[in-house]
Amino acid sequence: MAKESMTDSTYAWWRLLASVLLSAIGGIGLWSIVVALPTVQAEFNVARAGASLPYTLTMLAFMLGGVLMGRVADRFGVVLPVVIGTLALGTGYLATAFAADLWQFAALYALFIGGLGSCAVFGPLVADTSLWFVRRRGIAVALCASGNYFAGAIWPPILQQFIATYGWRTTHIGIGLFCVATMLPLALALRRPPPVQAAGAAALTKGGLAQLGLSPGALQALLMIAGVACCVAMAMPQVHIVAYCGDLGYGPARGAEMLSLMLGFGVISRLVSGGITDRVGAPIMLLLGSALQAVALALFLQFDSLGSLYILSAIFGLFQGGIVPSYAVMVRQFFPPAEAGLRVSLVLSSTLAGMALGGWLSGAIFDATASYRLAMVNGIAWNLLNLSIAVWLVLRLRAKPALLAR
Repeated sequence: MAKESMTDSTYAWWRLLASVLLSAIGGIGLWSIVVALPTVQAEFNVARAGASLPYTLTMLAFMLGGVLMGRVADRFGVVLPVVIGTLALGTGYLATAFAADLWQFAALYALFIGGLGSCAVFGPLVADTSLWFVRRRGIAVALCASGNYFAGAIWPPILQQFIATYGWRTTHIGIGLFCVATMLPLALALRRPPPVQAAGAAALTKGGLAQLGLSPGALQALLMIAGVACCVAMAMPQVHIVAYCGDLGYGPARGAEMLSLMLGFGVISRLVSGGITDRVGAPIMLLLGSALQAVALALFLQFDSLGSLYILSAIFGLFQGGIVPSYAVMVRQFFPPAEAGLRVSLVLSSTLAGMALGGWLSGAIFDATASYRLAMVNGIAWNLLNLSIAVWLVLRLRAKPALLAR
């Protein structure tokens, strides 16, 4: 089979399956600290903002490491960063299991699990997937980007049970061994190089940038600001729902179930939004997702009963899942294929920087006010910034419907 004809092929879909599995397993690094947050806070005897520090540092390391791994993928192929990430996850979880204090725990977690581990199976895999699809790029990218949501839907209840039964240290040892045993074989499925890109791809991207009236650097910066803003807003429910339920007297187990529900519906949202993106384009999908996320955050201000929180967790997941994949599709629309690894990783890493900032800000606001209400208001304000960027992009492209829906 000629390389040009391999896009959207049966092999491309099998390769996507391997990528989703890698992301779902390796994405545990984004959620294990969320589930362990109350236990870590109690063991190290720190305030809520202090207990949120490992998550914040991990997300910042994820941002920097994602850029590095994206560049490595552009130069050497996606297998190398995936293997590096797998070994780093194994090392990181084993090392954090023996941490003596919070700072040691945070540094080890950030370096190995965030900066070298989970980041390698997010941006690089999304960028690689975008190279294997043309007609169904939106749904394929959304499915690959759902890997970390699969992780969020599957892992929290399992981790909560293991932490309650065996403690977080023993659980971390088990996670490290499991990642190495399962992810290394899956990496072998990604050995084939990507297909040759169409000769007109560069001309199309230049035309799109010209229509926006932006330089490549300016568009990259704008997408990264949008990524930070949407995920500062997104972090309040996702990072603090377990602790929030504990504060309300419902217990961390209920919070872990809500997190799982939130991310499970996030998977559904990402798949549906991928299909919508293929029809109406990534800028409009970003606008729709941003508006819906603002609505969901506003609902959290109104309801806090146990039943309503389960419902709101599902609504939040269903409303916001299409935002992050839309950035990756826009990168592939407006930038050359040879830069996909770096540029996709840059914009996706910015979303994790937003999660890091939002996670810390929510904890700090809680410590200052003994309530998450103002943290929700803070999230809505950041969401409005993201929404304004989405509106601007759609308005700039409204005269070129083909660019909006490409």
